[in-house]
Amino acid sequence: KFKLSFKTLHFSVLSPMEWKRGATIGRGASATVSLASTLSGELFAVKSTDLSRSTFLQREKNFLSRLSSPHIVKYRGFDITYENNKPLFNLFMEYVPGGTISDAIKRQGGSLDEPMIRLYTSQILQGLDYLHLNGVVHCDIKGQNILMGKHGVKIGDLGCARLVDEDVTFSGTPMFMAPEVARGEEQGFPADVWALGCTIIEMATGSNPWPEVNDPVSALYRIGFSGDVPEFPRWLSEDAKDFLSKCLKRDSKERWTAKQLLQHPFLDFESNSEQVNEFTRNSPTTVLNQGFWDSLELSESRLNLTHISSSYSSPAERMGSLIGGTASSSSNLPNWTWDEDWVTVRSNHIEEIQKILEPNCNINPDDEHLINTELFLFSVVNVEDLGNSIVDEDLLLECFLNKISSIDIFSVRTDFVTPCESV
Repeated sequence: KFKLSFKTLHFSVLSPMEWKRGATIGRGASATVSLASTLSGELFAVKSTDLSRSTFLQREKNFLSRLSSPHIVKYRGFDITYENNKPLFNLFMEYVPGGTISDAIKRQGGSLDEPMIRLYTSQILQGLDYLHLNGVVHCDIKGQNILMGKHGVKIGDLGCARLVDEDVTFSGTPMFMAPEVARGEEQGFPADVWALGCTIIEMATGSNPWPEVNDPVSALYRIGFSGDVPEFPRWLSEDAKDFLSKCLKRDSKERWTAKQLLQHPFLDFESNSEQVNEFTRNSPTTVLNQGFWDSLELSESRLNLTHISSSYSSPAERMGSLIGGTASSSSNLPNWTWDEDWVTVRSNHIEEIQKILEPNCNINPDDEHLINTELFLFSVVNVEDLGNSIVDEDLLLECFLNKISSIDIFSVRTDFVTPCESV
């Protein structure tokens, strides 16, 4: 079980009022990602898939809804809607306009310099340390799953995540898998550390850690049974190479933990005060590419690029300005004035929801502290329309699928509804 308590978490969630689905900004094998907007104009990202095929998306929702860290993409709620004659599961997340680390590598011409690698690595590690502290293994750390926020990078795509003691099938991207995962033995915290080492190589070279391997099967065999480790980029400093050596130990028991790595000299920013070279790279039009949402595929699509140029004195300053510039660039966002590009998905009023729930509502003032932990929007979907759609047993805090009356106690306020206790 999670070590986090629901009572200690506070999420900014969307109310079950009208929201609009905008342009598609990513497609994967199992889900589509769109921009979305509230009536007030607040943007968020919505990741959607058929309810009957939403197992991984529901797992991602279950993890994100229990986590709160500046280095993990923020959960904004979920919704089940009925669109085009089929029920959809929608996961709401914060919209991070800076793209992924993979995008940053492309903008930099194929690799990042060491100060930027140091900065990103430190922030990824803080996110990993938080996940591991709470018993969660990410299972798919790589550049495409790290989003660039205005104030730092954020780990995203928890569709492959697992509890460390959970008995589930191993998953992830073959080129970034640790030896013990490739052999099918275990997938614990050390596997994330190995993947972090591979991601550092990706940042330094612009390619996966096994560029000479052409297919996943060969990669898994070499990783699992050859005794090899990825080649370290020669131009990195000795501290960086030593850091990599701590991440890429073939024996998982010898790998450093995320907490130990945070104390490594490579991440000592005071002793590593290099100036960042002038940034004169291109920015992609697409801010969330296909690879971010598809944990097993690498996107090879070409992006339309626009040129920006500036100079900064520190990696953090440079990154903040870059993200801000990307977000504000009109060429990087859809045309918000064209209403026909936006589809109203939901336009229900709270009074209607309360009317549906009223016979079974028993409001307990003591439960108000739970109000910000979960978004509940299922009541406005006709459950009979869902048929035999598969829904995770933990979805909606183990409330219903057959009858709404299976929910016992609700905490109701004028802005949204959340289940507090179920039978």
